Amino acid sequence: MSIHQRSKSLASRGNELANTFFQLEVLNGHEMVESQFQSFEDKVSNLGFQPLRPSGIEIFQINIGKLCNQSCAHCHVDAGPDRKEEQMSRAHLEQCLSIIAATPGIHTVDITGGAPEMNAHFRWFVGEVSQLGKKIIDRCNLTVIVSNKKFHDLPRFFADHRVNVVSSLPYYNKIRTDAQRGQGVFDDSIKALRMLNEVGYGKEGSGLELDLVYNPSGAFLPGGQPTLEKEFKRHLKRNYDIDFNNLFTITNLPISRFLEYLLESGNYEAYMQSLVDAFNPATVQGLMCRNTISVSWDGYLYDCDFNQMLDLKVATAASRHLDDFDLQTLNKRPIVLNQHCYGCTAGAGSSCGGAIAE
Repeated sequence: MSIHQRSKSLASRGNELANTFFQLEVLNGHEMVESQFQSFEDKVSNLGFQPLRPSGIEIFQINIGKLCNQSCAHCHVDAGPDRKEEQMSRAHLEQCLSIIAATPGIHTVDITGGAPEMNAHFRWFVGEVSQLGKKIIDRCNLTVIVSNKKFHDLPRFFADHRVNVVSSLPYYNKIRTDAQRGQGVFDDSIKALRMLNEVGYGKEGSGLELDLVYNPSGAFLPGGQPTLEKEFKRHLKRNYDIDFNNLFTITNLPISRFLEYLLESGNYEAYMQSLVDAFNPATVQGLMCRNTISVSWDGYLYDCDFNQMLDLKVATAASRHLDDFDLQTLNKRPIVLNQHCYGCTAGAGSSCGGAIAE
């Protein structure tokens, strides 16, 4: 069993950036940096969104825990092998099931982590959601499949429950992938992709969807999604005989370990300026915060996964936890915005489903 550990989590290192309030102070120009940028909230208000509100909850995204077999340099979750305590309980997962079952508008359950498969209740939960007839997305880091014998049967488990597997692969070669995610990650990712292909994932007509996620390895925006998808498909097929369905490009948001990288490398101001300059009004209508609710491992509610990592809970004080989930209240809430949101509106935009605008 190998653990791909590029660095320990901010939390285990006692880094001041592990404090979400401190991160927000940096983003708003009150700590560590001198540069301040136009308020994202003002930017959106100028477009007539006062405030930005949901279009209706369709995607129920759950961060099932921060435990992971990897500790990637860019991880916005600050996940790793040392985050063993932050795991969603069976009781909270049962609450999630009740909400999903009682809310017809929710068509997709998006399970993320950490490595979500390492949660002790993961397989039970997937089985229960499957019976509800909802689309299930599992955000799999690939290497977990080959990291331990107890995970080797995950491809078959995914196939049996028709899970849409969405996996991060920083690049189609070893050097760039391992630089971002740790030594040996690329080779193990290729092994896992082959195992998924063997049970039908990514194969035409199988109905088993395998999607890859690309996010840049440095302080720059991703290239065009359609072009990158063609490159990934060509190289992975030619060199490794691997098939997949879609490639999603995601912009690195300036939070957590990527924020640490930006500050340490002296790229923070330039990167933030590039996000601000690339602001695209056409992305705002399609932002994932408008049709998604994000649930943390301890049951709190957020507008998106990134807000969750900055501990920016939903604005509705009466419905901030699974215990108090109220659909009508949440559908009327103002969405909480801050400077990191520039990452989702830059260029073609960015969401858990990839680019937003053409």
